[in-house]
Amino acid sequence: MPVRKPRGRKRPSHRRAYASIVLLVVLGGASFTYLYLNGYLQGIGSNSTSNTSTATSSFAYSTGCPAPPSSSTGNIFACVKTTQGSFEIELFSKEAPKTVANFVSLANEGFYNNLVWHRIVNGFVIQTGDPNSRNATGNPSSWGTGGSGTTIPFENTSLPEGEGYIAMARGSDPNSATSQFFININNNTAGLGRGYAVFGQVITNMNVPLAIGRLPVASTCQSSGGLECPPQQPRQAMVLSITILNGG
Repeated sequence: MPVRKPRGRKRPSHRRAYASIVLLVVLGGASFTYLYLNGYLQGIGSNSTSNTSTATSSFAYSTGCPAPPSSSTGNIFACVKTTQGSFEIELFSKEAPKTVANFVSLANEGFYNNLVWHRIVNGFVIQTGDPNSRNATGNPSSWGTGGSGTTIPFENTSLPEGEGYIAMARGSDPNSATSQFFININNNTAGLGRGYAVFGQVITNMNVPLAIGRLPVASTCQSSGGLECPPQQPRQAMVLSITILNGG
């Protein structure tokens, strides 16, 4: 009879050993891959957050205005909040007292709240102040024809129509200005001369008016010679509020 070998612990086959090794490698690789991708995605999220934070503090996405600087000139400062960000303006009370007083009164009444920048001509001006455009409703063809119902006398100042300067819009009558105003987003002194009452200037976050000036506008803009230039998406081009910061 053949001699039987004593039984011992069953040793794993090479095949099982190899299978175990492969499984560990796969699981380990999968875990590494997950951690790497997770870290990579977290890195992207961190970068995005960082970029967002940077953008939020930049001009085009600023959500507020700084405190008004101290001024010995007696000028008034205001914060203009728009859907593209906020910017601060200085109002020249001595040079254009009646125009500034009218603007301050309307701002304090909330007249400018939720109005559209109804005329946007890139490289020229952006214009607002028409109550017909409130809440981006109504017929855009009527935007630019309305006002507050009160006209103010023309104040011919020596201030330029330079980039960032603010002036009253009007009709053919120099004394027909009411509530509409425009911001020069280019140096328009040569073209506009001194025919419009300049009464203020953007002093912080000029990138915001420039960003508004780059928004897409209706096709009628070119055919009308720049007179009918409402934004394609009016709710992206709105004055949310104008807050007088001092002296108002």
